[in-house]
Amino acid sequence: MSTSAPRTKPHQSFAGLWNTSFGFFGIQIAFGLQNANVSRIFQSLGSNVDDLAFLWIAGPVTGLLVQPLIGHWSDRTWTRFGRRRPWFVAGALLAGLALVGLPNCGVLLLAAAFLWLLDASLNVSMEPFRAFVGDMTSADQRAQGFAVQTGFIGAGAVIGSLAPTVLGALGVASTAPEGVIPPSVRYGFYLGAAAIVLAVGWTALRVREYSPQEMAAFSPAPEGGTEHEPLSYPANGRWWLVAGVALVAAVWALHLDKQLLVLGGGLAMFGAAQVLLRLRRSAGTLAQINSDLARMPQTMRQLALVQFFTWIALFILWIYTTPVVTQGTFHATDTSGAAYNAGADWVGVMFAFYNGVAALAAFALPLLAKRLGNARTHALCLLSGAAAFGLLLVIHDRLLLLVPMALFGLAWASILAMPYVMLTRALPPAKFGIYIGVFNVFIVVPQLIVATVMGGVIRAFFPTEPAWTMLVAALVMITAAVATLRVREGG
Repeated sequence: MSTSAPRTKPHQSFAGLWNTSFGFFGIQIAFGLQNANVSRIFQSLGSNVDDLAFLWIAGPVTGLLVQPLIGHWSDRTWTRFGRRRPWFVAGALLAGLALVGLPNCGVLLLAAAFLWLLDASLNVSMEPFRAFVGDMTSADQRAQGFAVQTGFIGAGAVIGSLAPTVLGALGVASTAPEGVIPPSVRYGFYLGAAAIVLAVGWTALRVREYSPQEMAAFSPAPEGGTEHEPLSYPANGRWWLVAGVALVAAVWALHLDKQLLVLGGGLAMFGAAQVLLRLRRSAGTLAQINSDLARMPQTMRQLALVQFFTWIALFILWIYTTPVVTQGTFHATDTSGAAYNAGADWVGVMFAFYNGVAALAAFALPLLAKRLGNARTHALCLLSGAAAFGLLLVIHDRLLLLVPMALFGLAWASILAMPYVMLTRALPPAKFGIYIGVFNVFIVVPQLIVATVMGGVIRAFFPTEPAWTMLVAALVMITAAVATLRVREGG
C-alpha cells in the first residue's frame, strides 16, 4: 500500500464545472415537462383528481430499486467509457423514448406505463450525476459545483415548464378533443426528448472521469467505508415485516383505501428481504446495499429525515397544483375546455417562474451559507417554501400566484444544493454513488406515500377542494425546516 500523501483534486475552472453539470440541463427539461404536464395528461385521458396520485405510483416504486442499485454499480464498475457516464447516457436515451411515447399513447394505463419508464430513466441519469459532481470536485469547491448544477436544473426546468405555453403562443394548438393530448404538449415533449439526449451527450463527450487509481490517490488512506469491510445485517427486519403485514391486514379488515396495499406490501417486502439476508448471511449486491443502509453516517440519517418531509411537500405541489389552479383560479374542471387548458398552461408558467428564481438564487446560497452555516441556510429557505404553500391556499389571482412561486424558488434552490453539500462532506468518497442512491430513497418514499395516501385524504376530507392539499404541504415543510436545525455536519 502506498504511503505517499494524498493528492488534491485539481481546481475546476468555470468551464469545467459547466461541462460537468450541463447534462443536468437536459435532464431537468424532461423533469420540468413531467412535473408540469403529467397530471394534465392524466386528466385529459379521463382520470379523476383523487386518482392522480395513484397514477404516479409506478415511478417511485421503481426508484426505490433503481437508485441504490445504480449507485452501487457505478461505484464498483469501470469501463472504457468511465463509471458514471454509461449510466447517465443510458438513462437519457430511455427517457427520450418515454418522452416521445407518453403524450401519444391515448390510453390512461399506457400513459402510466410510460410515466414509469420516464421516472425510472430519469432516476438512472440523475443519481450518477449527483455522484459525478462529488467525484470531479474537491471538498472546498463542492458547494460551487452543486450551485452550478442547481443553476442548470433551474434553467432546464424553466424551459421544460414553459415549452407547451410558448408553443401555444407561437400558434400550436393548446386544446384538443376529450381523450387527446393537445399538440402543444406533444411537441413540447418531443423537444424535451432531443434536449436530454443532446445535453447528456455533451457532458459525456466533454468530461474525462478520474480513473479508480486517480480517485484512490485523491482520497485519504486508508479510506473508511470500502467494499472490504465486514457486512452488517440489521436485526430489525422482522419489525418492518410485521408493520407491513399489519397495514395490509388493516386495509382489508377496516376497508381502508386499497392504495395503502402498495405501502404495506413495500414495508413487508423490505422487512422480509432484511430477514432473509440476515439468516443466509448473503454477500451479494443486495446484502452490500442493505449493509450500507444500516451504516449510514449520522449526518446522513439526520438529513434523510429532512428530505423525507421536504419531498412530501414537493410531490403535493407537483401533483396537485394543476387541479388547484384550474379549479380555484380559472374555475374550470372540463379538461377539453379552453379555460382548463389555459389554467394548465399557467401552471407551466408558475413552475417556470420558481425554477428561474431558483437558478439565480443558487449562486447566492454559498455566500449565505458562509454567514449562517449550511443547516441554518437550508432551514430558512424551507420556511420560505412553507410560506409559499400557505399563500397558494388563499391566492386566486393568476398574477399574484407568482409571489408564492418566488418564495418557493428560494426553497427549491436550497433543496437542490444544500443537502448534497452537507451530505458529501460526511461520506467516504469510495461510496458516493451508493450513499447518494440510498439518500435519494428518502425522496422516493415520500412520493410513494403521497401517491398512496393523498387520494384517500382528498376523498375523505375535501373531495371538492383540492386546494387544502397545500395546507398539508405547508405543515410538512415547516417540520422539515425544524428537522434541519438538528443536523450536525461532518459525521
